[in-house]
Amino acid sequence: MGHHYLNQLFTPQSIAVFGASDSPDGVGTLVFKNLLNAKFKGTVYPINPKYAKVQEHVAFPNLVALNKPVDLAVITTPAASVPSILQQCGEHGVKGVVVLSSGFAETGARGARLQKDSVDIAQQYGMHIIGPNCLGIMRPSVGLNATFSRNQALPGNLALVSQSGGMCTAILDWASPRQIGFSTVMTLGDAADVDFGDVLDFLALDPKTDSILLYIEGVHDARGFMSGLRTASRMKPVVVLKAGRYEEGSRAASTHTGAIVGGSEAFTAALERAGAVQVDTISQLFSAAQILSSGLRTQQNRLLILTNGGGPGVMATDRAVETGLRMATLSAPTLVELNKVLPPTWSHGNPVDILGDATPERYAAALQCCMKDENVDGVLVMLTPQAMTDPAGVAKVVANLCKDPKSSKICKPVLACWMGDEQVAAGREMLAAANVPHFRTPEAAVEAFSYLTHYRDNQKMLMQVPPSVQEQTREPDVQGARLILESVLAEGRRALSTTESRAILSAFRIPAVPTILTRSPAEALVAAESLGFPVVMKISSPDVLHKSDVNGVRLNIASAHAVRSIYQELIEATKRGMPDARIEGITVERMHQSNSARELMIGVVRDPVFGPIISFGMGGTAVEIHRDHAVALPPLNDYMIKKTVCRTRVARLLGEFRNMPKINFEALWKVLQRVSEMVCELPEIVEMDINPLVADADGVVAVDARFTINYPPVTARRYDHMAIHPYPNDLVKHLQLPDGTDIIIRPIRPEDAEMEQEFVRNLSKESRYMRFMQALRELTPDMLVRLTQIDYDREMAFLALTRQDGKEVEMGVTRYAINPDRNSCEFALVIADEFQNRGLGGVMMNILIDTARARGLRYIDGEVLAHNHGMLKLMQRLGFERQKSDIEDGIVIVRKRVGEMCG
Repeated sequence: MGHHYLNQLFTPQSIAVFGASDSPDGVGTLVFKNLLNAKFKGTVYPINPKYAKVQEHVAFPNLVALNKPVDLAVITTPAASVPSILQQCGEHGVKGVVVLSSGFAETGARGARLQKDSVDIAQQYGMHIIGPNCLGIMRPSVGLNATFSRNQALPGNLALVSQSGGMCTAILDWASPRQIGFSTVMTLGDAADVDFGDVLDFLALDPKTDSILLYIEGVHDARGFMSGLRTASRMKPVVVLKAGRYEEGSRAASTHTGAIVGGSEAFTAALERAGAVQVDTISQLFSAAQILSSGLRTQQNRLLILTNGGGPGVMATDRAVETGLRMATLSAPTLVELNKVLPPTWSHGNPVDILGDATPERYAAALQCCMKDENVDGVLVMLTPQAMTDPAGVAKVVANLCKDPKSSKICKPVLACWMGDEQVAAGREMLAAANVPHFRTPEAAVEAFSYLTHYRDNQKMLMQVPPSVQEQTREPDVQGARLILESVLAEGRRALSTTESRAILSAFRIPAVPTILTRSPAEALVAAESLGFPVVMKISSPDVLHKSDVNGVRLNIASAHAVRSIYQELIEATKRGMPDARIEGITVERMHQSNSARELMIGVVRDPVFGPIISFGMGGTAVEIHRDHAVALPPLNDYMIKKTVCRTRVARLLGEFRNMPKINFEALWKVLQRVSEMVCELPEIVEMDINPLVADADGVVAVDARFTINYPPVTARRYDHMAIHPYPNDLVKHLQLPDGTDIIIRPIRPEDAEMEQEFVRNLSKESRYMRFMQALRELTPDMLVRLTQIDYDREMAFLALTRQDGKEVEMGVTRYAINPDRNSCEFALVIADEFQNRGLGGVMMNILIDTARARGLRYIDGEVLAHNHGMLKLMQRLGFERQKSDIEDGIVIVRKRVGEMCG
């Protein structure tokens, strides 16, 4: 695969600034001045027909008059002029454009039309637009400052991507006096073309970027955003500052879940699945970047605090508890060792208060003891400048211990907090020189350690690749469930009846209380006798969203006489509460009885950006009051389900306590897995509640359920309603080669990394060169991540496997990555030397071509070395056209049309 297309926007040799002028405070004036003052290493041309010269540089009326190559155009002129300028750029061969102009989609229908015309022109010429309505871009290492900001970013290894130009300038202003530098600064504005996903793809492989900072106000394309974010997070830390976390505006909610789950929770769940870390403030943004880019990592979240002041230790402890960290419990051997090196009056616990007269030697001895304790995952060393304190001396011993891995049995993160200012300045400088993460306040230091634990947890979530449907004894009846939903929608209804809801649950093997719909007291009595007393009776109406709102539920009915009278009571109560409600009848179900039942709730809500969100928490009629829930982005597997359940308060009630046995956790995991499968396979579901889901030692059972549905988009492909594409189990194929060899061809998984590395090592030198077009012994760690951890949406990779001597062996791998035009993809194929010339390459390529066609792609392209005769013959046999590369000698471009232009 070649360089990312954004690479040429950030490394241009020549820039044209449309609208450059001498007008004071004009946007074009500032942009041109910034490019000159930043000492851009290329050439800058002012384009403005009103001027012969701009800031002492010859100006040109247009690109035709310039008659020189231009790599990047920056447009600062009014919105109405932008389409014609883009047409000019396209005809001149410009590939990258930054549109700073406002007055597009944010101004209404006319502006939206201008924006669409601009994007259409750019696509016609293969150009890419950053903006419009943006601040611009910076690349300090090459002197590129194509912004109208008065800030000049320092060179560094942080990338900053912001939707807001104002927030970007504030962050740059905050960072400059703190000597924080950037590899890239980019504002997206209206993101008409280039969006977060594209930028994150570029930054993931950018060698100048070690960490990525995002400021986000809203996400336009959830699938693209998640794909790019997950790609970047696999390669380097990504820290996100999200604005608008609280939604003051209310929305109509037809289920309990819809009432309690907000958009900010969906965003947080998405970041967890993407392996990123979320923060709330600008200072936290840089603290997280500092700690994560340091390379420090932690296995668990047990923090030990070492301090020479009791008060600061308590403050740090409070913040640790608030952030969900655990305070480490010192082991008995560690306490013995500390007693030997500390005064008798030390705190004898965590925080380890070594008293105000602590010397550098006392700090060193205590820190060494604590680092050896297996109950400790990280240490926060705190110092307050007291009468006998030596801040610089303590900093020196801490720095030396952190540099010397032999100083402790286990390599663990050490953070420092030197409180104060003048007296501790020398100590802070020493810590900075030794790259020891250090902070001014206890709260900031503790939060930094919490980012390490969040990063670890979210990276584990990132590695999870669950399928849409897990392998199980009884597969769900997806087709039957879909037919029920289609029938309801055909009747013009959006809410399922009680019996229809139970049927959907049954189709996905979710245990539910048997229910019978009755339309007269006599039918109700027959149903009760059939089910056995005691029973529950409920009103059944498509207009009653919550039965308790109309007093429409009666429990524990134990006699035939009561059944008939309660039937009438329920009808009358509903008519009083909702006179216009359509009443279908009364449902009768057996009363679920258990002495150890816990009422839970599982819900689904359709987030407008990220699609279906699954919620779990305490159930019952007061769920909106308790608001005890945790949310997760499907698809889910057991690991993710358990993490979600454990984040709730009700989780503490599910184990054994007092006279209550623990619930059947395996049954609960299975139900949550079935719900995940349901929302993956049924895009019609808008909202759903299973409430209550009664759990006890014997299992779980759904006592009530409600569904709200709607038609999915007509043009939607499978799983388009989800932000994360499930592992495509449906693409697994069991085949046989012409020589009788049984093989499996399946999409790659992250856990295939070791097998993929071994496969590449075992290739002949020639085969490796044919595939990677460079001398390569094995895959680098970054390459291995990139090739095995894919999103199954913008890229796909298939392994061919067989068994030899009882072991699974990789025979070959083929893959494609969708190009920025979103209508074509670039493929790669390599077959192990021992399996070549057996027809495997053709089989794998046909599967890849079929997948690309089903994805809606129009062309599949590839680069083949001219002397790779075997591959060229295969391409000819498969109907690929070929031509010599215009860029590189010895490369043949092969292309095959696989489908029509996607909409």
